[in-house]
Amino acid sequence: MHRVAVTGIGVVSALGTGREAHYAGLAEGRCGIGPIELIDPERLMIKIAAEAKDFRGEERFDRQELLLFDRITQMALVAMDEARAQSGIEFDEALGLRTATIIATAMGGLHTCDENYRTVYQEQKNRVHPFIIPRLMANAPVSQISMKHGLMGPAWSVSTACASSNHAIGQAFHMVRSGMVDAAVTGGTESVLCFGGIKAWEGLRVMSRDGCRPFSADRNGMVLGEGCAILILERMDRAMERGADILGEIAGFGATADAADIVAPAVDGAARAMTIALTDAGMAPDEVGYINAHGTATSLNDKTEAAAIRLALGPAAERVMVSSTKSMHGHAIGAAGALEAAAVLMALGRGIVPPTINHAAPDPEIGLDVVPNTAREARVDAALSNAFAFGGLNAVLAFRRWQG
Repeated sequence: MHRVAVTGIGVVSALGTGREAHYAGLAEGRCGIGPIELIDPERLMIKIAAEAKDFRGEERFDRQELLLFDRITQMALVAMDEARAQSGIEFDEALGLRTATIIATAMGGLHTCDENYRTVYQEQKNRVHPFIIPRLMANAPVSQISMKHGLMGPAWSVSTACASSNHAIGQAFHMVRSGMVDAAVTGGTESVLCFGGIKAWEGLRVMSRDGCRPFSADRNGMVLGEGCAILILERMDRAMERGADILGEIAGFGATADAADIVAPAVDGAARAMTIALTDAGMAPDEVGYINAHGTATSLNDKTEAAAIRLALGPAAERVMVSSTKSMHGHAIGAAGALEAAAVLMALGRGIVPPTINHAAPDPEIGLDVVPNTAREARVDAALSNAFAFGGLNAVLAFRRWQG
């Protein structure tokens, strides 16, 4: 069994394009949520979102590429280039054959779907562009990354709603740890910020009209976001041998199903996923210094997650720092866990624990240290990242700080 290093990360989020922009936003406690600009919001009830406003595909890809790449693929290719550059990894033919590509998206190329439904049903056109299927298919980001970088090992996409990224990263971690592959490109990419996507989420009645306030007594729902984060994972011995800058270590992964309700979370299922991740990592509850919470800012989710943290960590839950970075970059659905993995790596590597912003008043049913409003400087040696999805699917990653 091999230890697994993270040697590169690339990010596109509402806090900015690029890893450093994302980190700066997290450290500053900056809110990336604002009025919707990607589409005309006139017929929307919810008129705010966390858009990646400085990401413009037309500035990064030529006309032929734009015909082939949905927004999620564009973001994934840009984030991958940044992750590979930071890692310094060279995908020659030998390593390309031994590298997995596992990237999440819950909804696939939803912008392409939305635009072409309008073409067919509203505009009554009988033909669409021949690249529509290659644009909208969920595996498009995986396939485009594998082709561009010569990655010929196992490759697939993962779609498990809001737990998609953590499932993808967890699968990649286990493949590297077991020796099935030597490296992996993993993470998640998502944009549901099209008219049909937002309308569908409005129907669930879990959306806030005025902001994302996880764990705060006045929270009233989630805010959609978009973005992508790509991680480069390698066998630790290989990364050390080539002198890579190691950003952190993935040490464990836990996944469970509630088998209870299609939308309501369950305390036991979430707690079991955390416990399995800790066991997989050989990590005691009192080692955990930080938890990046799922923290959607719905009344039920936040209360359930707090109870699950207490069940999994026991007395250690009273001391652990817990924050929801969705308060800043929104809920990026299938990409959420990947953006939050970046926040965990910042806490481990830079000693900056991102805050839960917009926290107006404590909720006595939460009662945890939610790092309210302001980032905190603290040494964090071990951390968990939680993701709990509709359908009762739970996925938790355990990380350790690299100590040389």
